Amino acid sequence: MVNAALIGMGWWGKNLATAVQKKSSELQFVLGVTKEIEETRQFASQLGMELSNSLEDALKRPDVQAVVLAVPHSLHAQQIIQAAEAGKHVFCEKPLTLNLADAKRAIAACAANHVVLGVGQNKRFWPSMVKLREVVKSGILGEILHVEGHYSNEHSTKFFSDWRVSPDESPAGGLTGTGIHIVDAFVNIAGPAKEVSAKVSAIRGGKDPRDATSVMVQFESGIQGYFAMIRATPIYWRVHVFGDKASVESLHENEVVIRYQGGRIERIVYPTVDSIKAELEAFAMAIPQPGKTTTPYPIPTSEMASCIALFEGIISSVEKKTSVQVQS
Repeated sequence: MVNAALIGMGWWGKNLATAVQKKSSELQFVLGVTKEIEETRQFASQLGMELSNSLEDALKRPDVQAVVLAVPHSLHAQQIIQAAEAGKHVFCEKPLTLNLADAKRAIAACAANHVVLGVGQNKRFWPSMVKLREVVKSGILGEILHVEGHYSNEHSTKFFSDWRVSPDESPAGGLTGTGIHIVDAFVNIAGPAKEVSAKVSAIRGGKDPRDATSVMVQFESGIQGYFAMIRATPIYWRVHVFGDKASVESLHENEVVIRYQGGRIERIVYPTVDSIKAELEAFAMAIPQPGKTTTPYPIPTSEMASCIALFEGIISSVEKKTSVQVQS
């Protein structure tokens, strides 16, 4: 069992805690760090967590092996580095960082201090995406030519915080909340991006924004793709990979559609899993522990970096209003 400290106990931090506390045999939270001690005390007590208002308290505790970061995006890079230098394994909510330079610094710090780095891309653990990757890897699609995606949710209406609409913390419309998941899926399927063009169409800004972001990507592999994201419309998820022999489509958490040459269609629906619990347990299983087999975290750091490279390219394209080359 990995003892972890949860840094940040807002809406999403509470979701992380609820997913594993008293439910997982791989990871438990022994400490929560929050600026809102009194408001969080009852929640923490119910889950058997101590509370502190200081990251340093978590980093100094010998019984804390890992930290889980659920803090504003601009804090990710520095807190990853602080935790790594304290010898703590790090799980960081998406996006890993807000730019590629910081991502490289964070990844290097974890490598230099021999700690595991995990990133919170829970859609990787949806049954539909697990099956999609399996189908892509099998080769039945033939030569992959194109990828498409869309992710919408209602979070700008349901879960508002000032920092979530700050251009510095949440750039390019819904990129940090929704689009980053499609970015991760595309990089995993098609590899590093080469060029990107993106545009945000905003009807209104500020609290409860109304905007849509569209992205066109050319990958180094020769594959092309596009996706869109909206943060104020009913939830919808789609990732579709097109090959010259077949295509495979992930629809929301559980459904996969495979379309073959000749018109045959195969539709599969899987039972729901707790993807948040799954990602945290995968992180715990990557941490060396006496008597247990270690399993590498399923998102390699090379893909984390490529994801942030494309992420940064999208932001740059929106700001410059033109296509841009993606850094490597």
